Amino acid sequence: MTSPVTSWEGRSFEVTVGQVAHGGHCVARHEGRVVFVRHALPGERVIASVTEDRGGSFCRADAVEVLSPSPDRVEPPCPVAVPGGCGGCDWQHATWDAQRALKATVVAEQLSRLAGVTMPVEVEPLPGGPLRWRTRVRMTVDPAGRPGFLAHRSHRVIPVSDCPISAPGTVDEVVSSTWAPGSSLTIAVDATAHTHVGSSPVAVERAARREWRVSGFWQAHPDAADVYAEVVASWSGLAPGESAWDLYAGVGLFAAVLAEQVGPSGSVMAVESYRPAAVEAAENLSDLPQVRVFAGRVEAVLGAGAGPDPSVVVLDPPRRGAGKQVVDAIVARGTSRVVYVACDPAALARDVSTFHGHGFTLTRLRAFDAFPMTHHVECVALLER
Repeated sequence: MTSPVTSWEGRSFEVTVGQVAHGGHCVARHEGRVVFVRHALPGERVIASVTEDRGGSFCRADAVEVLSPSPDRVEPPCPVAVPGGCGGCDWQHATWDAQRALKATVVAEQLSRLAGVTMPVEVEPLPGGPLRWRTRVRMTVDPAGRPGFLAHRSHRVIPVSDCPISAPGTVDEVVSSTWAPGSSLTIAVDATAHTHVGSSPVAVERAARREWRVSGFWQAHPDAADVYAEVVASWSGLAPGESAWDLYAGVGLFAAVLAEQVGPSGSVMAVESYRPAAVEAAENLSDLPQVRVFAGRVEAVLGAGAGPDPSVVVLDPPRRGAGKQVVDAIVARGTSRVVYVACDPAALARDVSTFHGHGFTLTRLRAFDAFPMTHHVECVALLER
């Protein structure tokens, strides 16, 4: 019987950092165990301090000293983007080009390992650079009433006086005030430059040549919604009179794009599980009678046989992905083309694998650095039967 591994938490040791892994860290090995190291870059020699060890084959650590730095290493623009500091950013210690290369490696690795797909991946920058892009921010208030961000994998609040990735009109609007200890703040600056602070601020956004009222999810990067809408429009291949689905539709962005393509003689079914967003989608798209909005879980709506069979399906699921039940339901309705907008490359790869089992092929992929300085990356994939 193998004896349990003694916890390494609090231990420090020297390691050579290997390849990047999904989640904002790199992989190292020490005494036969995997060590996931944050604040490091591939090829570096660092002192790793173990921050979490639950036994088993791996533990988590921070690079607290860099003995042999990568040529891609830079000084983080934020003073709390350091070991033991804010957990919001993963790659402030890397050049912007290097960040995108790391993300491209992760996307390619996930597709290869989970879906058996080998294809080149380039992560494209969005306009505006890597700083001051985030227009929607969630903060937590510490016991002294100061707003801040959580440390990595922790409920500990790191108070801040600024956030270099947040747009003017967000963090700077709240840090000079005292707030209720333990509360959460949602701050958004919208397309009209108005700042909203509250649990569900209703913002006015503009994308795809339309105006949107949004109280829930909207892309944090100011250019993301327009860019994704353009890709969806160029890949959908819809003709007037055809039918399309927009699954996980939010407030209706992609449904509007599809409605424009199918015209008054076509139809678009938009499905959104979060009822307030579905209500806003219906309001935002009230001038497009070819769109019908369903409020309900995608699995339930598709299981009930709603909507005409689609020529094209667009889906933008949450981080966990669509899953087998939804993919099976889409395929069963005879569509030949799927445009998949994904915020998690692992979930995308799993769903691509399921689509492959139904005879679909991943024919195109674009990846965007919609979240600079973090490990997050947005992908748009085209799957064709």
